[in-house]
Amino acid sequence: MSSSSRPEDHRRKWDRDEYEKLARKRLMDDLDDDRSKDLSPIKREMLKQRDYRVDLDSKLGKSVVITKATPSSQSGGYYCNVCDCVVKDSINFLDHINGKKHQRNLGMSMKIERSSLDQVKKRFESNKKKMEEKKKDYDLEQRLRELKEEEEKLKEYRKEKKKEKKRKHDELDDEPQNDDMAALMGFSGFGSSKK
Repeated sequence: MSSSSRPEDHRRKWDRDEYEKLARKRLMDDLDDDRSKDLSPIKREMLKQRDYRVDLDSKLGKSVVITKATPSSQSGGYYCNVCDCVVKDSINFLDHINGKKHQRNLGMSMKIERSSLDQVKKRFESNKKKMEEKKKDYDLEQRLRELKEEEEKLKEYRKEKKKEKKRKHDELDDEPQNDDMAALMGFSGFGSSKK
């Protein structure tokens, strides 16, 4: 073997210029597609408080016959019509309703709107008004109870006063007319003077 001759390279040779042209063309096509399509991310609503009551106890204690032909919405468990799934118990149903998948199907993100200082102040003010209204209601009920008790005490007091008056009147009737004579003789009385 001579040093001037190299062994033939059996590896495949790539034309770099040609492949660079193909890569550039593919990038340009992707950019054109991106421009033609509006690939802006889907805007979802911020997470908000539920305005309806979750019905967990309407089917409680009821027996239902379930066959193979029964639709999944009427089979045993809790059915979510948004996600079209059945959950077997109430705790898992609540977890599902509050979960990411269900919220996404409703069109909400799991992000919460940040409250401003004014919103917080308004919320405190409304809560304070509610507490005052409850306090007024409670005070009204308590006041009515107290008035009723006072009225009962007043009735009882009048009853006692009437009894006392009657007793005094009876004692006056029972006393003999000759108090001086009875006192001289040494007796205070023998009872009723009526015959």
